[in-house]
Amino acid sequence: MNYLDFEKPIAELYEQLEKMNQVAEKSGIDVSKTIADIEDKIKSTREEIYGNLTPWQRVQVSRHPDRPYTLAYLEYVTGGTFVELHGDRTVRDDKAMIGGWGSVDGKTVMFVGQQKGITTKMRQIRNFGMANPEGYRKALRLMKLAEKFNKPIVTFIDTPGAFPGIEAEERGQGEAIARNLLEMAQLKVPVICIIIGEGASGGALGIGIGDKVLMLENTWYSVISPESCSSILWRNWNNKERAAEALKLTPKDMLENKLIDGIILEPLGGAHTNQEEIFKTVKAEILTHINALEKINPKERVDQRIEKFCSMGVVIEEQ
Repeated sequence: MNYLDFEKPIAELYEQLEKMNQVAEKSGIDVSKTIADIEDKIKSTREEIYGNLTPWQRVQVSRHPDRPYTLAYLEYVTGGTFVELHGDRTVRDDKAMIGGWGSVDGKTVMFVGQQKGITTKMRQIRNFGMANPEGYRKALRLMKLAEKFNKPIVTFIDTPGAFPGIEAEERGQGEAIARNLLEMAQLKVPVICIIIGEGASGGALGIGIGDKVLMLENTWYSVISPESCSSILWRNWNNKERAAEALKLTPKDMLENKLIDGIILEPLGGAHTNQEEIFKTVKAEILTHINALEKINPKERVDQRIEKFCSMGVVIEEQ
C-alpha cells in the first residue's frame, strides 16, 4: 500500500506488524498478543490522524493512488451490468469522460463520470481525467438520452479540471461546459452528482448540476486547485497549504456554505483502505436519493434544482 507523508506513523506500525507476522511464521512463537496490540495502535493512530486532517491533507487523500476511480464504482454499483456508450457524434470519443447504462438493484440508471486511469499508460489514454469539449458533449448526449427514456442520471466527478490545451479551446471548451450547465439545470429526470475525488473548476461543474450534489468525506470541490491558487497569488507552489485553507474546499466547508447537499462518510483512513465498504455506501446513497427524487413532480424538481443553484452566492445586506 502507498502511504502519504502525514501517514508515516501508520506506515511504521504496519512495518512492525509485518515483522511480527514473519516471526510467527518462521519460529512458531505465539506473538498474537503483540500483533493485537499493534493492530489496536494502528486503529487509534489512524483515528487521531484522520480526525484532524487539514484541508491540504484532505486534498492529498483525494489524490491517493490507491483510491477507487469511476469505473471501479460502476463495476460494483451495477453488479457488472454497466454498458459503456461512446462518442459525441461530432468529433471523437473522449476517453477521459465515460458513460453508459447500468442496473442498480433492477433500476436502470444512466451513469456519467471522469476516469483518470489506474496505470501510467491508462492515465495517458484517459488524459488524467481531463476531458476535452467532446467529452462534455458526449456527457450531455447521454444525459439527454436518459431524459428521453425517463431514466435517472448519476454522475461521478473526479477531475483536476477540464483539459486546458489550445486545441480544446479551439473546439469550444467554454461553450461545451456552459451548454452542460444550462441543459443539466433543465433535465426532467432525477440527477445525482457525487464527487469521489477531485472536483476542480469548470471541469467538475460541467457534470455537476444536479438535484443532489454529494461529496465523499475526503474530497475537495473548488474553482481552482491549491497549487494553481498559490501560483497565481504567490508565484510559487510553496503556499499551497495556505491556499487550501483559504479556498474552503472541504466537504464540511461546502456543506456549511450550502453549495452541496450532503457528505458521504468514508472508511477510517480513506476510501482506498476499504473499497468494498465505500462502494456499498455509495450504492445505498444512490438508491435512497433516486427513490426520493422520483416521487417529486418533474416540473417541481426542475424548479427546485434551478432555485438551489440560483441562490448560491446571493448576499442580502440589511439596511
